[in-house]
Amino acid sequence: MKKFKFTINGNIYEVEIQGFEENIAKVEVNGTPYDVEIHRDLKMTKTPTLMRSDGPAPKGKETRIPKMAVRTTNLAIKSPLPGTIISVLVSEGEKVTMGQKLLTMEAMNNRSIGNHSKPALSRLILIFGIILLLFVVKPLLFPSVGSGLGAQTVSAVSSSGTAPVTGVQDGLVKFWSYTGFANFLWGNLIMIMVGLIFIFLAIRYEYEPLLLVPIGTGIIIGNIPFLHGANLQVGIYEPGSVLNYLYFGVIKGVYPPLIFLGIGAMTDFSSLISNPKLILLGAAAQLGIFITFLGALILGFYPPEAAAIGIIGGADGPTAIFLSSKLANGINILPNGEVVKNLIGPIAIAAYSYMALVPVIQPPIMRLLTTKKEKLIRMKPPRQVSRQEKILFPIVGLIFTTFIAPSALPLLGFLFFGNILKESGVTKRLALTASNPLIDIVTILIGLTVGASTQADIFLTPQSILIFVLGAFSFIIATAGGVIFAKVMNLFLKPEDHINPLIGSAGVSAVPDSARVSQMEGLRVDPSNHLLMHAMGPNVAGVIGSAVAAGILLSYLM
Repeated sequence: MKKFKFTINGNIYEVEIQGFEENIAKVEVNGTPYDVEIHRDLKMTKTPTLMRSDGPAPKGKETRIPKMAVRTTNLAIKSPLPGTIISVLVSEGEKVTMGQKLLTMEAMNNRSIGNHSKPALSRLILIFGIILLLFVVKPLLFPSVGSGLGAQTVSAVSSSGTAPVTGVQDGLVKFWSYTGFANFLWGNLIMIMVGLIFIFLAIRYEYEPLLLVPIGTGIIIGNIPFLHGANLQVGIYEPGSVLNYLYFGVIKGVYPPLIFLGIGAMTDFSSLISNPKLILLGAAAQLGIFITFLGALILGFYPPEAAAIGIIGGADGPTAIFLSSKLANGINILPNGEVVKNLIGPIAIAAYSYMALVPVIQPPIMRLLTTKKEKLIRMKPPRQVSRQEKILFPIVGLIFTTFIAPSALPLLGFLFFGNILKESGVTKRLALTASNPLIDIVTILIGLTVGASTQADIFLTPQSILIFVLGAFSFIIATAGGVIFAKVMNLFLKPEDHINPLIGSAGVSAVPDSARVSQMEGLRVDPSNHLLMHAMGPNVAGVIGSAVAAGILLSYLM
């Protein structure tokens, strides 16, 4: 076991190498455990390479570093915390001095390059060509066949004329009636294309791939046409089907607390603890929720439906599912006797879509609302947080927030419970289970079932389109609210305590994407101004804030 202490840009990182298990290195960074998978050992050159010295350097002058021959290897290291080289600050052969910055790296940016080949595109075109051909051939082969079971039966008389014989065509007609081609609706094709777009964005641009790949696949699964009324038990809304059983965790709000448990087990609240005033930015970003709530009321939605739509602005998919499962579930009866609409699918898809599009939506708003001088503000490095503070924070936070909004207890209780498992230091196995296998399994289930719930006949409605518009509006207001409130806070703070308004956009609960966007926008103006650790404060505060907002809305509308 080896311990190291690194100071990077004023931030102190305590790194502990606990050991190796085969090709897995157990590492802790500031108390957070990571498993680093090493694919192969670095191969050392058997014969040393001798290089001629350039001679002693003149006294009082900088030394030119000779150009070294670099031997490339196929070493690959996978880690939950990858890094990206943003910029190289020196050129080849340039003189350097002790302490000079050589390059800028960013952590927590998982980007990869995929291979996109022309044969793959050709195969895709071929598949869609075959599908379209089948729709053309259908009326030629079966001109009088309807889409329902038993629409027409064809019989033949035997040569002897004694009895009817059910022929091959009868079987083909029945087979055809069960196929997706016979039950196809154009809405199905539209939704399948949407699912393919989600998968494309996840793979090509890595927009929340852990969410968009399951959701995109679920959209395709949910829109495969089948014969309704044949008791096949394959549709997500058909009682007794596998998808219906899995969807139970969505409509009853089972999955969101489990997601929050995993989030709590992997979240480090140190940035928020070291600078508590940043929690105000997380609160300010929830402004979009309540403004959109009022806007949805004006547009004719019932109060429970409007509240479920407004929560999209928090950029928190699990919270959106939790609230919509309580308020807009297609079950609750309104005072006037009407039943609320089932808006779980559109709301969940909108929330996760805007989470994935954080790098696209937020930067223009941030640039519009901040000046260059404000973007250049350098914040004090976060102070070192003690272990006692890390343990007390989730306990105090659990009691305080749930007293304010008891309706959000399933979310906040699981969130802080997960963090207690992490920070206590005596339940590492439970913390690792919650932050890795458990959250991965639940993410698969929630993504797949939410995607499958978007059947064309249910999803493609004017209300769904309006929900997406209102969700975008809510997210824009939330981003702007955090940035503007940071500017207002600076009016009351000493110049040395000023907050860079760029981190205000991280007040939404899209962790860590919003914080990463703040970092990238800061580096655009000043390559040496790193805002990531500061932005994580309002980012984790946004997770708490969106859950509290959901609890407040529930307490008024249930």
